[in-house]
Amino acid sequence: MMELAGMRMLMVERAPQFSPNSVDKDRAILTALAERLAKRGCAVSFINEQALKHSPKSYEFIFTMSRLPETLKSLADFRGRIINRPEAIARCSRCELEQVMTYADVPQPPREGPDGYWLKRGDQAAQSQGDVVFAPDQAALTDAIAAMRQRGIERFTISAHVRGDLVKFYGVAGAGFFRYYYPTDDGETKYGDEQRNGKAHHYSFDAACLQTCAERLAMTVGIEVYGGDCIVRTDGSFCVIDFNDWPSFSRCREEAADAIVRLIEK
Repeated sequence: MMELAGMRMLMVERAPQFSPNSVDKDRAILTALAERLAKRGCAVSFINEQALKHSPKSYEFIFTMSRLPETLKSLADFRGRIINRPEAIARCSRCELEQVMTYADVPQPPREGPDGYWLKRGDQAAQSQGDVVFAPDQAALTDAIAAMRQRGIERFTISAHVRGDLVKFYGVAGAGFFRYYYPTDDGETKYGDEQRNGKAHHYSFDAACLQTCAERLAMTVGIEVYGGDCIVRTDGSFCVIDFNDWPSFSRCREEAADAIVRLIEK
């Protein structure tokens, strides 16, 4: 086990535009982690990524939720331990992620289907409701693409809507931590899109297989602290519809903070 006492650690908070309706939740997981590290004798500091102008030199560990390109560029020069690595965070943009998921053989939704389409901003993580749009048909999809381009967004992804249970999952790769939840059970939502699939039926599926796929994707992308969404169909098959670095873990925050500490102690 690594001795953490005396180590200087920096928590980089996510810029507010990348935490829509979730600023407090995102801060809470870093705070929970910082409390555990402080009890182990670590010196923990916080900074918002908007205030980070150059690579910090006086820390052994950095935990970052950053998304701004300039922040990721600054952190790329850091030679200490970072969770998650900035180059891996950049690979979580939707356009790049599609390619990584194909390479990692992770099931994805089809391009076309009879139940509508999802248009998603592809260059960065979603910052507003307009970055993830449901289109009920091809005509609506064409209009949504035009609206996105009017906003200056030229990179986007298109996938068919898949019927089934929406499942959110959270993990810490290498720490044996993986949890999944049905957001319609507790009503927790960012934009209300979770209601598109209706109340969860809790279709039977292979949770161990989902964990294996999620861990494989996390390792291929290069991140250790991750979250995502999948759809479980009536037959138990699933497809991953979203994957991102460092979620808020709002449904399992204390357990996740413990798991991240275990990860770095190893």
